[in-house]
Amino acid sequence: MAAHIRRRLRKGAANTAMAAAAVAALAASQAPAAPLTGGSAGGGDPTAAGEDTAGAEDDAATGNSPYYTDLPPLVTPDKPGSSSSLPVAGGTEAGIPASILAAYKQAESTVATTDPTCRLPWQLLAAIGKVESGQARGGRVDANGTTISPILGPALNGQGFALIKDTDGGAYDSDAVHDRAVGPMQFIPSTWAAWGQDANGDGRKDPNNIYDAALAAGRYLCANDRDLAVGADLDRAVLSYNRSTEYLRTVRSWFAYYQRGTHEVPDGTGALPTAPSTPSGSTPSPTPTPSGTPGTKPSPSKPGVTKPTPGPSKPGGGSTSPKPTPTPTPTPTPTPTPSETFGSLENADTGPLRATAGTAFDERIAVRARNALGAPLAEVPVTFTVTGDTGTLFAGGKKTVTVKTGADGTATAPELQAGEEAGEFTVTAVAGTVRPRTLTYAATVTARQADEIVRTDEKALVAAPGEKFEDAVTLKATFEGAAAAGVAVTATMITDGEKPVENDKGPYFKEDADGEPLRTLDLATDADGLLRLPEIFADDTAGTYKLLLTTEGGATVVVELTVRAAEETDQAPEDTVEAPEETAPPEA
Repeated sequence: MAAHIRRRLRKGAANTAMAAAAVAALAASQAPAAPLTGGSAGGGDPTAAGEDTAGAEDDAATGNSPYYTDLPPLVTPDKPGSSSSLPVAGGTEAGIPASILAAYKQAESTVATTDPTCRLPWQLLAAIGKVESGQARGGRVDANGTTISPILGPALNGQGFALIKDTDGGAYDSDAVHDRAVGPMQFIPSTWAAWGQDANGDGRKDPNNIYDAALAAGRYLCANDRDLAVGADLDRAVLSYNRSTEYLRTVRSWFAYYQRGTHEVPDGTGALPTAPSTPSGSTPSPTPTPSGTPGTKPSPSKPGVTKPTPGPSKPGGGSTSPKPTPTPTPTPTPTPTPSETFGSLENADTGPLRATAGTAFDERIAVRARNALGAPLAEVPVTFTVTGDTGTLFAGGKKTVTVKTGADGTATAPELQAGEEAGEFTVTAVAGTVRPRTLTYAATVTARQADEIVRTDEKALVAAPGEKFEDAVTLKATFEGAAAAGVAVTATMITDGEKPVENDKGPYFKEDADGEPLRTLDLATDADGLLRLPEIFADDTAGTYKLLLTTEGGATVVVELTVRAAEETDQAPEDTVEAPEETAPPEA
């Protein structure tokens, strides 16, 4: 069955429906396909183009060059570490050469950093690489990932495929007359000029290098705000690579196959494809449905032939039928170039966001917008929004501000002013309209603190039982030597001992609604860092008591309070001895 289908594919499917039936028949058989032969890929220069074309939102990356139509076997591929004995075809086809596999995974990781909402799977790159070049001719690359010999498609001279005149002076494809698809991912030179990448850090953007080409393919597939986890977006991405529904089906078959499992094989030992596509006209096919299954191709009418409905004849011949009104050609909407397309939003080295209540944050939030090529993109509006209950606002008292990126792609939010409530809040940065990109920053407001609190005088505090203390208690809190304004202070009457607790007797601040004395209060310093305690009352128990004051920040001070009865007034002695009165001696 499988061999029969491959022969049909080598000849070229008669139409889309027949190709779909072939794929369905292969899938329905549930039997292993015959082992693929290991013949040469023909130098990567098959002489045929894909049969079908479908409209896409980008120019085709490959110029709709030929591709390999071999389908994956139906056996489950070996998974990493597996020792199951599967048919040779399954084990061979599931193997991806080491450098090629590393390049696909590196591209996935890089794009996940710069454009995480695209959700590019490396298995999609592997599927396209398989169809375009047989994984760089079975992994025939050098130690740097560059193909040992060029992989070139046929000249795109309009003979069975696109007509694309030379755009690179033959620099990439050695053809100064027409362009050719180049390298393991088969980019035409004009597309490479816009999307080329330097992924291996050698200072060159080389379409013949699998690392450069894989990253370029990943960014190209993610263009136009695509989310490749969505079937419709994935279909559009694949069709933008080669506008053929047969190509889409083939790539999706390999994509599903690689998702079930692969394993690494040495470079140069990968399986080679055997069935290049062949040209069969340019009949357009419909855009695929969101499920990824293309619809039925409409029957085309013959170009240039119109059969008007005859009307009454004019005297002397001719027809009275009105001439058909020509349909105006709509003006195409220009497609933004990759350098103009918003690609990703990333953090631009914003540090930790922390501030004390009522003060300004030292750090300002900065983001960077990049285009679809990964370069900084200017004039992108970025909206920053504060969410939370700390009272924090941007300078000017706003919770939401919009800032456009500059020439370096960076937008910096205004200064944040912390509110008076301690706690955590978030700031979101949003850019893009078709599929917005969002970054979220966590921020913290800490309470005002003091590292020292002392009494402003040393006067003894004494009261009689049942009376109030006449002298007020005033304290001052500081932080690093400066007055600590607005600092929370807890005042508690405590017991003696190593582990003091709130006292249940002695002085108190006031009585609650039930007439119970309150011996703990939450207070705060004023703008000068001063704290004047409210009135303090003594109960009927005499003694010496302690008042503990603790600030936010851990500073403490203990104040002594004495309760004692008034001293008795001194009294005079009861018995008094009067001195004898002196008399003058008698005269002689």
